[in-house]
Amino acid sequence: MTSIQTGQISAQSINLPKSGRKEVNNNMAKDGTHRGGKRTGAGRKPKPLAEKLQEGKAATALSLPELEGAEIPAIREFLSEEQRMGEMYGLEIYEQMLQWLSERGCAQLISPHLLEQYSLAFARWIQAEKLINQSGLLGRHPTTGNAIASPFVQIAQSYLKESNLLFQQIFSIVSANSREPVTGNPQDDIMEKLLGR
Repeated sequence: MTSIQTGQISAQSINLPKSGRKEVNNNMAKDGTHRGGKRTGAGRKPKPLAEKLQEGKAATALSLPELEGAEIPAIREFLSEEQRMGEMYGLEIYEQMLQWLSERGCAQLISPHLLEQYSLAFARWIQAEKLINQSGLLGRHPTTGNAIASPFVQIAQSYLKESNLLFQQIFSIVSANSREPVTGNPQDDIMEKLLGR
């Protein structure tokens, strides 16, 4: 009792009544995986919670019980260990981010692992930038002796990209759950330190 009409399966072929028709997914590959379809992250970005509240629109936020005397999560040792080249700012960045999140009431929403990853990536970026300042943008090739781009430039770019992606994740959680407009950036103080101001 199967009937196929121009490449589409009708309700009779899968034995469902007309009222309970099942939608056929045209994005299914032969191996059973879904291909194509809507891109991840496509479409309009959601408005921050503070904007929704200011406009008087209905808004939902994560409701967590009020916690008093919450302890700061134990900071991992690798964020403050002595470095071979330069100083390590991981612990300082971690504490600044934790304070920034606490001021906005969102410290309990962010995973400590995400904070550690962000702190380490940002600290490594600062370390690479300081090494670029010391050694310059050019170096010598080890065998030919010709001038080449310093490898620290590529390292700095990759750590900056990683830290920006991690900060965007943190910021999206904060802006979606903060009842006040999110202002100020904890990265500003670190940037001033890097620039020597």
